[in-house]
Amino acid sequence: MVGDGAVGLCGVLAAKRLGAEQIIALGRHTARTDIARSFGATDVVAERGEAAVAAVRELTKGQGAHAVLEAVGTAESMRTAISIARDGGAVGYVGVPHGGSAGVDIGQLFDRNVALAGGVAPARAYLPELLADVLAGTIDPSPVFDRSVTLDGVPDGYRAMDERTALKVRITF
Repeated sequence: MVGDGAVGLCGVLAAKRLGAEQIIALGRHTARTDIARSFGATDVVAERGEAAVAAVRELTKGQGAHAVLEAVGTAESMRTAISIARDGGAVGYVGVPHGGSAGVDIGQLFDRNVALAGGVAPARAYLPELLADVLAGTIDPSPVFDRSVTLDGVPDGYRAMDERTALKVRITF
């Protein structure tokens, strides 16, 4: 999992829910990586770039990850995601691309037989099953919401997320 924002953390929760035995979260914010661990991350890598690739390779006995979720959207995070995938593995990108090129090395994907797919999640398709799990207490995504605002406070909530002083804001009525 590349990225310790709300999407990356929910990716950890999903990987655990689907039975992943080893979940490696890449992130540098302790409060967020603590949530990742509570959601099921078995390992946390705080390094970036080549140091992150080396750390993941070590954790996976030199193989790399079977599946990688890129949840940041920068060229650097995409390069890291592709590099930490094992040969024959897959990278799913859900990070909204920003800051220029996606950083995709098609030759590296081809040479290592790494699959790449992504885009906007069809969230409505998953709602019935996930909502049932939330209501039953099987999964609890609530730690992702670290601030609450009323409807009048929505602009402040967006500002807090933009300034990275809030992970995800819950709107209460």
